[in-house]
Amino acid sequence: MNITTQLSDSALVTLYIAGTENAFEQLVNRHKNKVYTTIYLIVKDSYTAEDLLQDTFIKAIHTMKSGRYNEEGKFSSWICRIAHNLAIDYFRKEKRSPMITLEDGSNVFNNLSFAEDSAESLQIKEDTHTRLRELIQTLPQAQREVLMMRHYADMSFQEIAEATGVSINTALGRMRYALINLRKKMLNQSITYDKNLYSE
Repeated sequence: MNITTQLSDSALVTLYIAGTENAFEQLVNRHKNKVYTTIYLIVKDSYTAEDLLQDTFIKAIHTMKSGRYNEEGKFSSWICRIAHNLAIDYFRKEKRSPMITLEDGSNVFNNLSFAEDSAESLQIKEDTHTRLRELIQTLPQAQREVLMMRHYADMSFQEIAEATGVSINTALGRMRYALINLRKKMLNQSITYDKNLYSE
């Protein structure tokens, strides 16, 4: 039996950084299922999850090899955080338009395509999508993540709580504050939304 299978994550990291390549293989075997699940909960697509799983461990290699790995936290939490961030980044790059319901129950924009939409109204909608995405990026990280996971990835609050390692109440609270802040930012930038058109 390979002696590295008996070692702690911390010891394996130290060995890998020191040049023992198969130490990283042990870390991958130990954590790949949890990392995959973390990603899949967000992207809900096995092919995308497999790609991001590879990207996660590649990023981990670069971080450890460059001497930027921080020993303070658990390796499993650290690697899952990388996976979580890459999955969120995936949706940011995809620029999918979420359906966001504000605190007053009105939607920022509807997700239905009406045949009578003019080129002008479609352009206004697209501009609103773009400005909304920019505003979402200015939210505090915890609020931004919950908002994106809920509306871009269509995750339940149970799934969000599991993926981010917090209670459901915390996830709900972050979502509430994200919507309040987003609404304030929209008002400050005069982004209007028709409460009748965008009502559920």
